[in-house]
Amino acid sequence: MDDHKTLLNLREFESAAAARLPKMVFDYYAGGAGDEVTARTAHDAWDAISIRYRVLRDVSQRNLAVKVLADDLAFPVMVAPMAFQRLAHPDGELATARAAAAIGAGMILSTMATTSIEDVRAAAKGPLWFQLYIYRDREASRALVERAERAGCTALVLTVDSPLLGRRERDVRNGFHVGPEFTVPNLTGDPRAALAASAAHGNPHGRNESALARFVEDHWDASISWSDVAWLRSITKLPVLVKGVVRGDDAALALDHGAAGVIVSNHGGRQLDTSIDSARALREVADAMGGRGALLADGGIRRGTDVIKALACGANAVLLGRPVLWGLAVGGAEGVQHVLQLLRDEFDLALALTGCRSAAELTRDLLSF
Repeated sequence: MDDHKTLLNLREFESAAAARLPKMVFDYYAGGAGDEVTARTAHDAWDAISIRYRVLRDVSQRNLAVKVLADDLAFPVMVAPMAFQRLAHPDGELATARAAAAIGAGMILSTMATTSIEDVRAAAKGPLWFQLYIYRDREASRALVERAERAGCTALVLTVDSPLLGRRERDVRNGFHVGPEFTVPNLTGDPRAALAASAAHGNPHGRNESALARFVEDHWDASISWSDVAWLRSITKLPVLVKGVVRGDDAALALDHGAAGVIVSNHGGRQLDTSIDSARALREVADAMGGRGALLADGGIRRGTDVIKALACGANAVLLGRPVLWGLAVGGAEGVQHVLQLLRDEFDLALALTGCRSAAELTRDLLSF
């Protein structure tokens, strides 16, 4: 599919994907919780920050590369963890991994991926982290961690903003489910069977919720606390990042409990509607961390200038979410690579026009709030 080659920006990819994907799938990817206020305002919050650029700085040579923990990135972007990517394209996570590796971006693989950790790792050798939730069955969580280590993942990302699933009305209305033709191979035993049953039988209890929400309620542990971050650290040699933090005090607690870093995120507006935008939360978190540990941010990144602003606020890199899915839907691996290339080129241009030659030169005095 070559349709993606004429698209000029990430917004255009969303429109193209909407025309291709089944409504249930597009709404699952695009939708947010409640009235979708947070999902709608994520990019507006980045737009509200102005750049106070410098001039006459000799930006003829620029270095886009950054190092996050032990991983080298060609530019400061990683693919966010996103579930069920084979709903967008038959190659799913394999295509995403190949595209990310080809352009030098990192990838975070979701526990709820439709491709196994092992197959994704074999498909591409770029930086790969593994995202997980803590299950009521701690041995199931331990088994996933061990698989990620054996497969060669270099970090774990613990998502902590989802003790229950946010109420996503599009999914309820559409009866969102994952059909029996798809597997969720990173789940084993009961959880995998339960998800398959939810998909096969729809809503047997007559509850006004999606199959995924029922699965989460039945299997994810809503009692998780800070002690579980320490527990996760105790069973792995991999660094652990805590994803879903929007407060400085929580970021400090994450580090105090052994986390190697924090990801500022409100889950793409899919959990608690009207929660604070990442663009506004990032500065407080960066100040609280004071340079300790890795700091990343996601939510509403759509332009290279957004990456500039996130790094100037204190992030080491950003995560890109939905636009990757739109690229996948429109053009498979080539579509994802095109999305990432557009963002890379925009970041490079914006870096030069800001008067900087590397990410290290992006400081907060460049911004006006």
